[in-house]
Amino acid sequence: MTTANPANHDSEFTMRLQGILLRQETILFFILIAGVVLMSLLSDVFLTPENLLNQGRLATEIALMALPMTLIIITGGIDLSVGSTMGLSAIMLGVAWHNWGLPLEVAILVALLVGTACGVFNAFFITRVGLPPLITTLATLALFRGLAEGVAQARSVRGYPDWFYILGQEDFLGDATAFPNQLFLVIISIIAVGAALAWTPFGRSLYAIGNNETAARFSGLPVLRNKFAIYTLSGFMSGLAAWIFVSRVSTTRSDMGTGFELTVITAVVVGGTSIFGGSGSILGTVLGLALIQLMKNGLALAGAKGDSTTIVVGVVLIVAVLLNAFIANPPERIRRLLPGQG
Repeated sequence: MTTANPANHDSEFTMRLQGILLRQETILFFILIAGVVLMSLLSDVFLTPENLLNQGRLATEIALMALPMTLIIITGGIDLSVGSTMGLSAIMLGVAWHNWGLPLEVAILVALLVGTACGVFNAFFITRVGLPPLITTLATLALFRGLAEGVAQARSVRGYPDWFYILGQEDFLGDATAFPNQLFLVIISIIAVGAALAWTPFGRSLYAIGNNETAARFSGLPVLRNKFAIYTLSGFMSGLAAWIFVSRVSTTRSDMGTGFELTVITAVVVGGTSIFGGSGSILGTVLGLALIQLMKNGLALAGAKGDSTTIVVGVVLIVAVLLNAFIANPPERIRRLLPGQG
């Protein structure tokens, strides 16, 4: 009868603990906790349930677009057009209802279809024509924004019926709770995309594509089909974000979503998704977005100007990239201090 060696168990436990503690999500979680404590000291309003839930409401559109962006960056790609896609989808919602006289339910469907069509447009040129995602989506960033401004003709659309605002402005069960309706949609989306990425062959194929696309092709993985799917999903989610955004702000303008792509990409990268592809998680993206949104809110409550929050987002992005590189390849001196590495 063989007796297990306690030293082996201790070593295995130490290695597992080391792996957990050095995960980007774990480090980000502790940074988030420290940030929440700091911001709560700067403002008494910061930690109130009303403020936190309102920040969730304000971050809904970014969250929806950040989910497919995570999948895209895991494959080594990028989608710079999400903000412009959202703006074009939003203005088409208003035009379809106000100018074309379509029922509002149909106008909402038009917005979703326009967003999806933008995603398919990007996907076609990236997967079928073979253009780099950076160049393709940089071009469509300008193209979709120009189309939105051309269709809008500098006019906004207002006066939507009351039921249209239920998703963007009202809370679950009305006055009985302060939980925003759109957060249910965000939670469902996080669970669905997170499960698909972590537990399905589709999700595993995205990691394989990001690590080595050529090897993934020779392994028989449907590389082009999967990349086509995630860029299309990005367009659809941008259209969905447009619907919620219009419902929340009560008007439609062609400049909606301007600059959103920066916040979306920042949330994904801060969450630990490598800009070189091959690694990342939906949990990390959620933590990254929470950190950015709460920092911006805390600074605003403390009296900081809008320019300051933009600077903070830029600094956080740089620090996140450096932290990702450090975790992936720690310096030799640090590596020797880690358990089992001496």
